[in-house]
Order: sequence, then structure tokens, then C-alpha cells
Amino acid sequence: MAASLERIGTVSSHYVFYLVLSLQLLLVGVGRTGTAAAADDAPCARNCTCGGEASVDCSHLDLTSIPPDLPVRTVSLNLGHNKLTSINMEALADLPNLRELRLDHNELTSIPELGQASSRVALLYLHHNKIRSIDGTRTKELVSVETLDLSNNDITELRTHCFPAGLRIKDLYLASNKISMLELGSLDHLGSTLQVLRLSRNRIGQVPVRAFQLPGLTQLELNRNRIRQIEGLTFQGLSSLEVLKLQRNNISKLTDGAFWNLAKMKILHLDYNSLTEVNSGSLYGLSSLQQLFLSNNSIAHINPDGWQFCQKLRELNLSYNNLTRLDEGSLAGLGDLHSLRLGHNSIGHVAEGSFRGLKSLRVLELDHNDISGTIEDTNGAFSGLDGLHRLTLFGNKIKSVAKKAFSGLDTLESLNLGENTIRSIQPDAFSKMKSLKMLLLQSDSFLCDCQLQWLPGWLLTRRLQAGVNATCAHPESLKGTSIFHAPASSFVCDDLPKPQITLQPETTVTVLGSDVRLTCTAASSSSSPVTFAWRKDTELLRNGDVENFAHARAPDARPSPQHAAGRYQCIITNHFGSSYSGKARLTVNVLPSFLKTPRDSTIRTGHTARLECAAEGHPAPQIAWQKDGGTDFPAARERRMHVMPDDDVFFIMDVKPEDMGVYSCTAKNTAGVVSANASLTVLETPHLAQELEDRSVAVGDTVALQCKALGSPPPRISWLHNDQLLRPSDRLHFTPGNRLLVIGAARPEDAGRYTCLMSNTLGTERAHSRLQVSRRHGPCAAAGPAGPSTVTIGIIVIAVVTSIVVTSLVWVCIIYQTRKKSEECSVTNTDETIVPPDVPSYLSSQGTLSERQDVCIRVDAGPQPNGHIDTTGFDGTAVCADCMENGNSYSRDPDYAGHGFGPAASEYQQRPMTQHRPHTPPHPAGHRDAFCNGTPNGIRRDAPQGTTLPRNHHTSQQNHSDREGSLSGRTDTPAQDESYHHPQPHHPPPSHTGQAGRRH
Repeated sequence: MAASLERIGTVSSHYVFYLVLSLQLLLVGVGRTGTAAAADDAPCARNCTCGGEASVDCSHLDLTSIPPDLPVRTVSLNLGHNKLTSINMEALADLPNLRELRLDHNELTSIPELGQASSRVALLYLHHNKIRSIDGTRTKELVSVETLDLSNNDITELRTHCFPAGLRIKDLYLASNKISMLELGSLDHLGSTLQVLRLSRNRIGQVPVRAFQLPGLTQLELNRNRIRQIEGLTFQGLSSLEVLKLQRNNISKLTDGAFWNLAKMKILHLDYNSLTEVNSGSLYGLSSLQQLFLSNNSIAHINPDGWQFCQKLRELNLSYNNLTRLDEGSLAGLGDLHSLRLGHNSIGHVAEGSFRGLKSLRVLELDHNDISGTIEDTNGAFSGLDGLHRLTLFGNKIKSVAKKAFSGLDTLESLNLGENTIRSIQPDAFSKMKSLKMLLLQSDSFLCDCQLQWLPGWLLTRRLQAGVNATCAHPESLKGTSIFHAPASSFVCDDLPKPQITLQPETTVTVLGSDVRLTCTAASSSSSPVTFAWRKDTELLRNGDVENFAHARAPDARPSPQHAAGRYQCIITNHFGSSYSGKARLTVNVLPSFLKTPRDSTIRTGHTARLECAAEGHPAPQIAWQKDGGTDFPAARERRMHVMPDDDVFFIMDVKPEDMGVYSCTAKNTAGVVSANASLTVLETPHLAQELEDRSVAVGDTVALQCKALGSPPPRISWLHNDQLLRPSDRLHFTPGNRLLVIGAARPEDAGRYTCLMSNTLGTERAHSRLQVSRRHGPCAAAGPAGPSTVTIGIIVIAVVTSIVVTSLVWVCIIYQTRKKSEECSVTNTDETIVPPDVPSYLSSQGTLSERQDVCIRVDAGPQPNGHIDTTGFDGTAVCADCMENGNSYSRDPDYAGHGFGPAASEYQQRPMTQHRPHTPPHPAGHRDAFCNGTPNGIRRDAPQGTTLPRNHHTSQQNHSDREGSLSGRTDTPAQDESYHHPQPHHPPPSHTGQAGRRH
């Protein structure tokens, strides 16, 4: 029993131990649970509010320091709207979970030092304090901050040290400060993380080019600054930017490339600025732009090519600008546009085709403009808007709706015509709008006549009457009655209160400077005051001279001449509506006027001549060129002339002397013709047209040396004998210009080298010819007496006269027949220089052509190779008196008479030579004994027997007159050619005193 009791006691002790152990464990577990519960139920900081997700709100408590009893679990702490001037770092050290700290609306003057919390805080709000600068040593500690709000402070500048490297800021708010200095590269250290940058409401006057090297930035706000101009490449470095806000600056100009490198930009705000235009260059690079806000600017004109670089645009806002018209194609290229807002402008005209190409447009707002004629008189103004759903024309000046005003709007669902004093709507004006669900129409001025009878029934049928408030103003019996309540039978056309055009203006063609009068008249049964207006090319004519003649007649328009051409239309309006006349076209032809005129030019041969000529006029004048009054251009024949069709320049390549002349530029159109002249002078160094040849002459003979010198200006010619200058003497004679040197009665000392010295302003050239003088051989050298010394034998000068390039005809004396040995030759003195027949006439340096000579030359032995005259068988050179009758006509140079000829030169004697042949019959009485024609027998070798004098051999005065008439730049007349080539029957002139012999 005792053992049993012992065992029982042992077991009981074990149970007690386990029970005690269980109670202790239970107490420990309860203690721990109570501690945790106590921690969760710990009280919030004094006067603060603790919310869910471990947020503590201590704002609006006028705190000057951070409460020391902040819960340890705090994740978000709001200390805004207090009076904190500094931060106690120890108060934040026990908040290991702190992620968001709000210190806005306090009195901090610098970025506070957060101690250990600076490495944990991700959201730091410091806006609405008094921070004056950004200390880089403080921001360097904010290594975990992703959002930093420093807006509404007193920060004045951003410099490179403000945000050192190592920060992870994504959103930086610096709006509403006093920043005026934006140092280049001040934010570059945030380039890898920064996504949103707000710099609105500062004092930034200029954004430096490439100021932002932030490749990850997606949104930049610069609105409400003082920026006036955006330079090209300003935003280069923002390759990821999607939203740019620049509204409410004073931007007046966007230079080309202002938004270059913003290929990902989707939204651009430029509203509330001072822009006057938007061109393609300023929007270059915005290939992804979808929304463009340009409202509240001063844009007066839409550049048609302004949208070529942003063709993905879906929303365009141009409201509150100064637009007055929409021209055709002004919005071309915006095929993806969905919304177009043009309200609150001054648009008075919408041209046909203005919206062509906007196939995706759904919303078009044209409210609060000056639109009237677009709806009243234009057809197809809205063509191209095949997908439009909503059209707003609220608050315009529409008085009537034409039948085809809304043609093309088949898908329109909403049409707002409210706040327009509409008086009439033509039948079926809305009939093609099959999808129309809402029509807003308010007017108490309707003319309830037969043309409006259709409207009430149509509105009721389409169930559109809810948005229509329309009452009648005429006839008087229906005044104030709703169109839905007026009986259908009352819509009649008993009178015509609305003006009706009775005389249309007519199309006119006129010339600038003349008066033009366009007349338009109308009739109306109403006594309502009538107003008149003229419209030119769809715009009201305000500066024209207008006269009002009668109540029902439109004032005649006198267009201003400067820009008078166009289409004119008169508009006659009274209380019941407006009537539009047809459009009369006025064409103004303007006489051509030169913009560029050719100028006189001087150029050397081988160079390129350039002549300019341009003219303006209406129609555009045609330009034509002439040379010396004709169309023969040597340069054109040789393919050296170049005239560009679209250029104003006329080129002559490789200029030659024949290009010299007067060039005329003529501008011609239907109004008239004008012309301008310019002289082209070609400079050419002196040179020979024909090389000098060595000559040989017998003693006592006459020889001529010819120097055909060419050049421009015409060269001066001098002769040298053995390098000694020659001067005129009794044996040396020069023709005018010194081209021909005649040496009479050659002597041995005349032999030697003769030099022709040619010189002008471009240089001097020399040509040489050697003359040999030999003794005379043959019977003629001793035949015939020398004659008494008192008889002046004279100098027999052989002159060769030919024309230059233009005439090229040689006038030769008519050859008279003489007897073989009995013919007598008169040895004659004359004051005329006689030249050989092979020497042509020429153009003197004074520009006059030398006179032709009638000469008689012996050429019995044929022409000599050296050009001298062979006088074998004669005592001196044989010349007939008839050849010398016009001796004074050789040269008109007053100084020429002094070249070795005196008054005694007019005296001469004739010595007949009686050498008879057996078969020669006696000479008839009353005729000369001999005729000299340059042959031994007095017969021209190329003429048949019986050749007689030509018609022009009778008088020297007549010959002179004929020659003067043929030297003005033309060739010989056919009559002269005929007289030269075809001999006429011989009729001895009555003025001849000698006897004419005939050979049998």
C-alpha cells in the first residue's frame, strides 16, 4: 500500500511540474502578444492625426519643431502649413520606414538636412517656403529622392553645382520661383533619371541652345515665363520628350529648327503667345505631333506648307487669333486631323476647297466669326469633309442659307446655326444631311414667303424641331408667328422685300491707268434701308472709289489701279436679306517695264559678253533680242550664243569683231512694247587682213604698197622706210588713213624695207615689205621725146579701187580702142592719186569710205607680180583725159590737196603718136585720136569688139552721187551691176572734145 502511495505521489509530482511549465509558457506567450498589441495601439504624436498605411498628418498646427513622439511605423509624414524654420534630424532618425516627407508651406530658407532619413525618403515636398538657392551639398544626400518639389520658393538661378551626380530624381518641380538664370548644363547630371521638369511661372527670358541634355525627359513645362523667341536647336538633347508647354510667354517668333530632334513629341502648347505665323521650318521635326494648341495668338494667315512636317496631327486649336480667311489648300496634308477649332477669329471668307483633304475630320468649330457669304453665296466650301460629325457656326453673320451651302456634309450629325439673324433658307438646303440628329437655329427675322414653305414640314419629318426657334418678320400678318404655327397657305410670294439684282456687273479688260466703272442695280418692294457693298476676290472692297447714284443702284466701283485685277461682286442688303451679283472679272493689262536693262559693254575678242534684260508687266512680257535692228546674229550661226529660257542673261561666247553692234532687248505683251539698246564694242589688237608682199619696180615707174590693217579701235597706220618715218612729198603719196603708200617715179634710193606700223589702244604691230628698184629695159624707155621742161609732166598715180567686205566690187575705167602705133596718149597732170586696179577702196579711220576712181592703166604685159605698172613702149604712163574729169572726187579730205599737188598740176599737154598700121583707116573728124583703157591697143581684153562707155561715165558728179548713195552699208544696186557686166552701144558723150577712133 505504501508503495502504491509512493508511486501515486511520484506521478502527482510529475503532473504538477507539467502544469507549472504550461502555465509559465502560457504567461510568456500572453506577455509577448500583449507587447505587440501595445505597440500597435501606441498613441499618435500629440495633436497629429494618424491614418491608414502608416501616414501621420501634423499639418496646420503652427509647429516650430517636429514632434518628438512620432510613431516608429510612420511611412508618410505631413508637416506642411506650419512655421518650421529648421528640421531636427534626431526626430526623424527613429522613423526607419519613412518614405514621404511633406514640409510645404513653412518658413524654410534652404533645403533642410535630414540626417539618416535623407537616404530613405523618396518623396520630398518643399514647395511654398522661402528657399533662395539650391545647395548642392544638401541635395547630394538625397540619394533616394525620386520626386522633389521646390516650387513656389525664391530660387533665382540654376547652376551646375545644384544637382550633383548620383541623384535619382524623376520628377523635379521648380515652378513659381524667380529663376532668371538657367546655366548651360545645370541639369545634365539628372539626365539618366529625370522624366518630368516643371519650370513654369519663372522669369526665364531665353532658353539657351541645347540647355537640356536630358534624354529621358518626357514632359517639360516652361509656360508663364518671359521667353520671346525660340532659337533653332534649343531643345536638342530631349529625344524622348512627349509634352512641351510654352503657353503664356511672349513668344513672337519660332526660328527654323526650333523643335528639331523632338521626333517623339505628341503635345505642344503654344497658346497665349504673340505668334503671327506658323511655317514649316519652325515645325520641322515634329513628325509624331498629335495635339497642337495655338489659340490666343496673333496669327493672321495660315501658311499652306506649314503642316508638312506634322502630318499626324489629330487636334489643332487656332481659336482666338486674327484669321480673316481660309484659302484653298491652307490645311492640306492634315489627313489624320480629327478636331479643328477656328472659333473667335475674324474669318469672313472660306474659299472653295479650304478643307479639301481633311478626310478624318470629325469636329469643326467656326463659331464667333464674320462668316456670311460662305453660307449665302458659295458652293462647296465644305467639300472634302466626308466624315464630319459636328459643325459649329454659332454667332456669325449669316442671313441666308444657299441651297448648296452644306454640300458634301452627308455624314453631319450636329449643326449649330444659333445666334445668326437668318432670314431665308433655300429649299433642300439640309436635305442631303441624312445623318443630321441635332439642328440649332434661332432667328426672329424669317421672311415667310413661298421659298420657306418647305422648312416647317421638313423639320417635323426629321424630328429636329426641338432645337429650332424661328419666327416670321414678314409679311406683316405673320410677324412674330412661329414658322410651325403659320398656316402653309400663308407662305406666298406677293412682293419682293428682299433685293433682287436687275443689272449685273460686266467683265472688263483695261490698261493700267485708265478708269474702270462697274455698275450693279437691284430692285426691292420694301422700304427697308438698303446697303451696298463690293467684294473683290471674296473680300470686301474698302478702298475703292464708290459713288451712290440711286436707292436701288449699287455704288459704282472704281478699283484702285495698283491691284485692280480680280473678280468683283456686288452685295445689296436690306432687312430681309442680301442678294449677290455674278462675279465680273476685271483684267488689267500693264505695259512692260524693265527690271534689268542691257548696258553698253566693251570686251576683247575671245572673251564672253554678257547682256542682261528683264521686264515685268501683265500679261508677262515676252523678251526678244535684235542686233543692229535685225535678227542676224553671227554668234548664233556659229553656235556661240546662249540664251537661257528662264534666265535674264544673254551670253556671247568667244566674242569676235563681227559681234560688235547695237543689241536691242524688246519686251512685248498685249499692252504694248518697250525696248532698250546697248552697244557691244569688241576690242581687237591690230593685224593684217592680207600679208604684205615684196615688190619689184623699174626706175621711173609708180608702185603702190597697201597695208590692210584691221583692229578695234581702228589702228593708226604709219610707214617707215628702213626704219625711218615717211612723210608726204612730191613723190610719196598717202591715201586717207595711210593704208596705201604710192611712190611715183621710183628711184634707186627708194629700194629697201618698208614697214607698216599699226597701233591702237591695245598694242602695236609691224608688217614688212621689201621693194626692189631696177633699171628700165625695152624700146619704150627711149622712144618718144621727154618733152619740153616747161611742160609739167606730172606724176601719174595708179590707183586701185576696190570695195571692202561689204561692196567688194571693182570699178574699172572703160577701155577705149586706139590705133596700134599712131594713137596718141595724153600725158596728163592731175591732183588725183592714181592707184593700180588691184588696190581696193577701204574704210578710213574716220569711218568714211574712200571714193571710187576711174583710171586708165597700161597692162600690155599683164599684171606684174610686184604690183608696179609696166609702161613699156610709152613715154610715161598713158592716161586719158576722160578718166581725170572726176579727179577731185577721190578724197574729200581738205588736207589731201597738199600732198604734192599745186595749182600747176591742172595744166597738161597731149602729144599724139603717129604710128599707123597699113590696115588702119583714117580717124573720123571730131573724135579724139586715142582712148586709154590700160591695154596697148586700147581694147579691154575681156570685152568684145565695139565695147563702149557705160552709162555712168558721162559726168563725174553723177558718179559721185551714185557712190555716196551706195556706201551706207549696202551692196551695189542691180543697175550698177548691169552697167558693169553688160556693155551698152557706144554713144560718144557730147562733153568730150577729142576724136573717137575705131579699130577696123
